[in-house]
Amino acid sequence: MITGTVFKYGDNVDTDVIIPARYLNAPSPEELASHCMEDIDADFVHEVKPGDIMVAGANFGCGSSREHAPIAIRASGVSCVIAASFARIFYRNAINIGFPILECPEAAEKIAKGDKVSVDFDTGVITDETTGERFHAAAFPAFINRIIESGGLLPYLKARQDG
Repeated sequence: MITGTVFKYGDNVDTDVIIPARYLNAPSPEELASHCMEDIDADFVHEVKPGDIMVAGANFGCGSSREHAPIAIRASGVSCVIAASFARIFYRNAINIGFPILECPEAAEKIAKGDKVSVDFDTGVITDETTGERFHAAAFPAFINRIIESGGLLPYLKARQDG
């Protein structure tokens, strides 16, 4: 279970907005994080705190197929992204790096910027602690939870090989 303050964005937030292409040669996730969302929300990097949650509309993470986008979000301290829907490549890249995301159109519509939200990944229950509303996203299957808990696909596969 995680709890954090919400940063809210609209539909079609593309990977070039999440991390502008001019920073793709950054040497570390921390450097990527220092530029995360700067073209859409210049205050984000100054206001985000570890554990905060990003909520967005439809087609979050569309555009380029780069892993830099979920890496930058995770490195900024965001604990998960809740969206009405995700671009398929962003969805896959997030899972591959061990970053939890949830699709829930109702939550994406009703949760407001600044709300406190808790997420139970085992059940898929999202609770807006500010309003008391509860939403239900599909929980990940057990094998995807294991990938996320392992820190991503490569650590998960290495642990399976070693174990």
